[in-house]
Amino acid sequence: MADTPLSPAPHSDSEAHRYAHELSRHLRWLDSFTGAALGVLAAASGIYTYLGVRSLLDDSGAWTTFAALSYSLAVSVGIFVFWSYMMRLLPAMRTAASRLGLLMSMALGSLAIIAMSSWLNAAALAGAAAVEQHLAHTVQEYQTALERTHANTIAGQALQRDVARVRDTFDGLSEQEATGDLSGLAGRGAVFRVLTQKSNELQGLEAQIAAQDKAVEEAFANGNAILSRMRALSVEPGAVEGRSVRFSEEAVRLSAIIAGLRQLNVAPLVMRAAADLRDSVVLPDLDASTDAGRNSQQSTIASVLTLLGDRASTLESAAQEVQALPEPAEIEYTALSAADAVIRYAGNFVPSWAGAIAIDLLPAVLVFILMVVQSAIRQAQGAHAPEEHMTVAELRAALAAARDLNIGPDPVPSRPAMPVSATDPPAPVHAASIRPVERAHE
Repeated sequence: MADTPLSPAPHSDSEAHRYAHELSRHLRWLDSFTGAALGVLAAASGIYTYLGVRSLLDDSGAWTTFAALSYSLAVSVGIFVFWSYMMRLLPAMRTAASRLGLLMSMALGSLAIIAMSSWLNAAALAGAAAVEQHLAHTVQEYQTALERTHANTIAGQALQRDVARVRDTFDGLSEQEATGDLSGLAGRGAVFRVLTQKSNELQGLEAQIAAQDKAVEEAFANGNAILSRMRALSVEPGAVEGRSVRFSEEAVRLSAIIAGLRQLNVAPLVMRAAADLRDSVVLPDLDASTDAGRNSQQSTIASVLTLLGDRASTLESAAQEVQALPEPAEIEYTALSAADAVIRYAGNFVPSWAGAIAIDLLPAVLVFILMVVQSAIRQAQGAHAPEEHMTVAELRAALAAARDLNIGPDPVPSRPAMPVSATDPPAPVHAASIRPVERAHE
């Protein structure tokens, strides 16, 4: 029975084999420059890491430069080795457990790369802008503190009107007493002297408050001038380090002006004066010539003292309202390095952070691409043996390798003699093969 020839593979299998071969060929071509590309990414990350490290180090000597170079070189090597491991090993994993383990390792390594490199890259990319952002933010805080302190001080200066109103009350009463309309005794007697005494105290307080108007306005004008210089320093071109030093000097001056403005607030002074107005009264001797006149003076002075208490309470309430106004928070400018500023104002520099992280974690995308392609190749190849889908070129290469190793083809086995059946016709006999038989002599 003749041997039947092997049937060719189904059309779908041959297409899958060609698809797997094409993907493998693409991967071999891409692998020829993937290492170089990964090295360029690692080197670029190392350069920006070096710049970020130098922004953290104050010294500019040779050892500082060597330390920064060493750190950046270690980062570059670490990034290159880590992603090389991931690109080679993770796509080759075939079980879910091994693939999950390497994915967790890749996540941990990515966090380590962000911690040791990405934030320094962001400092190099946006460090100067972040420091300028810190300067501008500090200027805004100082401006708020200056304006609020000035507003509180102006509210204290407004107490001058309350003091003047109380003084006018006592001036009017003293004029009535001088004509005899208050106690019934015309002249400048004991009641008149009490009223004049308190009127003079209030007049002195009013003059003291008015004398501070000029000092308040000068302090506010000087504070605004310093703020203008600070704003100019925050946007001035040039190295930000030198501008930060001058900015710090201006901040110290402005803090002193704000403290001086706070001291010029007269609300505490008015409260003390109101307490003295009520409690510190020097009562003169009753100078009326008759007992009825002295009794009238005594009752009038008692009424004046009651009025003093009421007016003092009014002044105290007004002064307490001024003192209850919210005070600005204490501001102290603290110079920040580029790296610290980038971290504090990270929300304002999202693109810089994204670029700094992307340059370190971009190879993760290549790892996932390789995983998808390798999975597609394995799925297309299926469980067939490699020789079932070898190309002609691969077959020729295999034969050439076999010849180099002196491996010849297996010898062809000799065909066994076919048994003669009773029904088969006799084989033809050639005449040349018949030998004559000699008859025996009798």
